[in-house]
Amino acid sequence: MKHKLQHFLKLESASGILLVIAALMAMITVNSPAQFLYDALLNTPVEIRIGALNIAKPLLLWVNDGLMALFFLLVGLEIKREIVQGELADPAKAILPVMAAIGGMVMPALIYTAFNQGDDLAMRGWAIPTATDIAFALGVLSLLGKRVPPALKLFLLTLAIVDDLGAIVIIALFYTAELSTTSLLVALSALAVLYAFNRRGVLSLSPYLLVGLVMWVAVLKSGVHATLAGVLLAFFIPLRPAPGEHHTVAENLEHDLHGSVSFVILPLFAFMNTGVSLSGLSLDSVINPVPLGIAAGLFLGKPIGVMLFCWLAIQLRLAKMPHQVGWGELFGVAVLAGIGFTMSLFISSLAFVQGDPNFRVDDRIGILLGSVVSALCGYFLLRWRLAKTA
Repeated sequence: MKHKLQHFLKLESASGILLVIAALMAMITVNSPAQFLYDALLNTPVEIRIGALNIAKPLLLWVNDGLMALFFLLVGLEIKREIVQGELADPAKAILPVMAAIGGMVMPALIYTAFNQGDDLAMRGWAIPTATDIAFALGVLSLLGKRVPPALKLFLLTLAIVDDLGAIVIIALFYTAELSTTSLLVALSALAVLYAFNRRGVLSLSPYLLVGLVMWVAVLKSGVHATLAGVLLAFFIPLRPAPGEHHTVAENLEHDLHGSVSFVILPLFAFMNTGVSLSGLSLDSVINPVPLGIAAGLFLGKPIGVMLFCWLAIQLRLAKMPHQVGWGELFGVAVLAGIGFTMSLFISSLAFVQGDPNFRVDDRIGILLGSVVSALCGYFLLRWRLAKTA
């Protein structure tokens, strides 16, 4: 288990660095004479037609609805593994990061609401600052090297995984369009088939992936966001090894997905969603209630919520402080939890349609500002704190 965790952390750390590079490339491209190429790439029409079935979307939505379903499949596999075999399987160890994750979602949403209450369109973005980018946050933490106690890394990892689960629930409940009954019935039928596969002990991956693809198309057409199909599929992938295998089917799939998700899908998503034009950017653009609410939610709401709920859990004797971790180190990680980035951008893409004439504020400014400030402050705070305890 320790070897798997170390391997996971290395992948996530490297992915975090690559995400920064992809975001910088997008910003440079959009603010250069090559902006028209960037826009053309995002709006490239891609269509798949099989008989009466037709899926036609611009390339941006194929990435956000299609490739990100694979990211959520990986997230679902990680959540399932942690619940069955990992930290979340032990309530005594799980309660502190779970409470921290809840606080880290509630407080940013309240802060955003305080800034935007009364504006129905702006209030669609209330969930944007509730997210934590696991790859980016672990990437920053990895820069501190071996000085970071293993229990602190595990706390951040578990918090981010629970945070991802919360984001999945939020997307399912609050960012669903009008529903198609026929498509939902097809998706539910696919779920029933996946359940039957799992109960009958089917240990070949191909049937799960084939039915999962059918379910993705059905969910896409149903009005529920298509990425949720990835999470649902993950919960039915067996945590049992196939004959002659040392690792479970779920572990093998998780291993196969990690490289492509960490080094291709997430950087591509970041590149295609962080192209913020700085042309005409003014102080008013930053202090508008939407970006300001997002930035304040990430930079202030996250650490306040995480620390408050951790304190409550410990005071109520529901949890104990992790080994070799003090309140200072915990606060540093709470600040790092304010790095929303990928997940915040994803929720933002559901809340607001880029180019909507009724919404002239670029919410991505708030995401980038809150995430960057959280990353810098969290890094230097932890560096100072860990140097004192070394």
